[in-house]
Amino acid sequence: MAENEYAMPPVTPHLVVDGAAKAIEFYKAAFGAEEVQRVAAEDGERLMHAAVTINGGLVMLMDDFPEYGNGQGSTPQALGGSPVVIHLEVPDVDTAWKRALDAGATVLMELADQFWGDRYGQVKDPFGHTWSLASPKNE
Repeated sequence: MAENEYAMPPVTPHLVVDGAAKAIEFYKAAFGAEEVQRVAAEDGERLMHAAVTINGGLVMLMDDFPEYGNGQGSTPQALGGSPVVIHLEVPDVDTAWKRALDAGATVLMELADQFWGDRYGQVKDPFGHTWSLASPKNE
């Protein structure tokens, strides 16, 4: 593959954020993301496309461009929230949880042992997207 190319999985979340460059740095700190592509917009400030790998999966992201749509933004803040939760199954959820909170995520659902067999919780990133983190409970 050429530089800045990557294999495209059959399903890939594509997040719209205010401040994609800052979001990349947050995802690196919170979830151990690795940046695989960054394409600047014509304005030289926003990113029209970026891609990171998180926990073995690909996540694409971009800055909001309301001027190319109906004039309304497409971020969770502009839309009044998002019904989507991005799930991360990790080997050590307690460590992953602390890392996300230390990076600036806020708790939506406390990390706890759940009846279905996982240790599970939800956080919101500073850009309005909800992430769930889980590991199977140690019996």
